[in-house]
Amino acid sequence: MSENVDEEGRREPRVGRTVSNQPISTGNEAPMPSAARAAAANKRRHHTPRARRMSLSLTRVDAWSVAKVTFLLSVAGGIIQIVAAALVWLILNLAGVFDQVTQIVSSTGLDSSGFNLADVLSLSTVLSTVTILAIVGVVLFTLLATIFALLYNVVSSLVGGVHVTLGDD
Repeated sequence: MSENVDEEGRREPRVGRTVSNQPISTGNEAPMPSAARAAAANKRRHHTPRARRMSLSLTRVDAWSVAKVTFLLSVAGGIIQIVAAALVWLILNLAGVFDQVTQIVSSTGLDSSGFNLADVLSLSTVLSTVTILAIVGVVLFTLLATIFALLYNVVSSLVGGVHVTLGDD
C-alpha cells in the first residue's frame, strides 16, 4: 500500500475517496485558486482508475434463508393469483360470457338438467379453488426450493460452487 508523501518527504494526511476515486470534501479546506483547481482536475484525469473486478465463488446457500424468502415470495404469488382470478371472473361476468355459454348449451339440446354455467362457476367456487391451489403451490414451492438449496450445497462442496466475476463499472 503506497503512502501519500509530498516532494519534501512529509506525509500528507489520508483523504477518504469516493467510488470514482475523487477525494471526499470535508468542507474545512480553503477554496483553491482556479489555476490550482485546473491543475488538480488535470492530474485526476490522467490517473483515472480502471474498474475493479472481483472473482467470487458461491459455495454455500443457507437453506433456512432460502425457505423464508421462497415462502414469502410464493405467498405473494398466491395472493396475486387469487386477485387475478377474481378480476378475470368479474370481467367475464360483466361481459356476459357465462350467460352466452349457457344459451349455446341450451340451444344445442343438451339442456336436459337446466345447466347454468354461472351456478357451476360462481365467484365463491372459483375463489375457493384458486385459494386451495395457491396454498398447495406455496407449500410445494417452498419445499422444492429448500431441497434444491440443500442439493446445491452438496454439489458445490464437490465442484466448488458457481464462480462469479463482479465489476465496479
